[in-house]
Amino acid sequence: MNSFTNISKGLFLTPGFRISFFLFIFVVVIAFPVSAQRVAILTPDKAASSIIFSKTLEDELQKDFKVLDTSLGETAFLSSPPETPFNLTTADAKNIGEAIGSEFFILIKSATQRRSSYLRPEYYESFAAIYVVSSRTGRLIFWKLSSFNEQKPEISKKNLTDAAPSLASEIIRNVRLAAPAEMSEPVPLRLEEVPEEKSPAAKNFRSPVPYRRIKPEYTAEASLYDVKATVDIVVDLDADGAILRTEIVRWAGFGLDESVEKAVRTMNWRPAMRKGKFLPMRFLVRYNFTKVPKETP
Repeated sequence: MNSFTNISKGLFLTPGFRISFFLFIFVVVIAFPVSAQRVAILTPDKAASSIIFSKTLEDELQKDFKVLDTSLGETAFLSSPPETPFNLTTADAKNIGEAIGSEFFILIKSATQRRSSYLRPEYYESFAAIYVVSSRTGRLIFWKLSSFNEQKPEISKKNLTDAAPSLASEIIRNVRLAAPAEMSEPVPLRLEEVPEEKSPAAKNFRSPVPYRRIKPEYTAEASLYDVKATVDIVVDLDADGAILRTEIVRWAGFGLDESVEKAVRTMNWRPAMRKGKFLPMRFLVRYNFTKVPKETP
């Protein structure tokens, strides 16, 4: 468990100014249509299948977004490429979005692969994993795995291509919801964070801990694609051990983010304590996921 330092400054407004301020935000949201959103589409794995599908999706998204030139977006992305482009921290994602100059960016990984199963004969799967990221917050605002299984690869590929309009509609809808929601999001409370070991603040301090640990599920989708990822979640806990707020600050997709949040919120927590007194605290919890090979008899 590590401390996490990124507390937003509070905003204090007089009653009259508060009304004007939120009216201004409302006007901006209404006057800022989704078509004005600048979006970049990136294919970090550089696979031919990913590039081909990204072009198909780009054609659909251009009807509603200003899609930035792919080469410029890729150049900005590769200027400081992350080690795990599909498992970014929100801080790294914000830096990438700023470098690209887009309000949102989309990461795409697509492939067609041969599969086999005890339940059916050999078949081919064409899939696309889509990550839609907000450059403002670095959050993964939408994740989707679109997959089609057929006996012939050309048919599975065609089905995936035909799904592009529907996928584009989902992306547009989620961006439309995310943009105003982020602008009107309340400022987090000011909370103390877990102090560094051996620091003065760590004296007579006990970190918050769950009474019973619950292991997040390694989802079936993650298992199928052999996903290895880390998910970080920030937790705001009050002095009674109740969770005030959680935020995923390193995301992975494949249902792992939701799995972590569910586990953290299901656990009962003992709040932080200093000199025998309970106190509210902001802290980070990290989960590492990897597929464990099945033991052979």
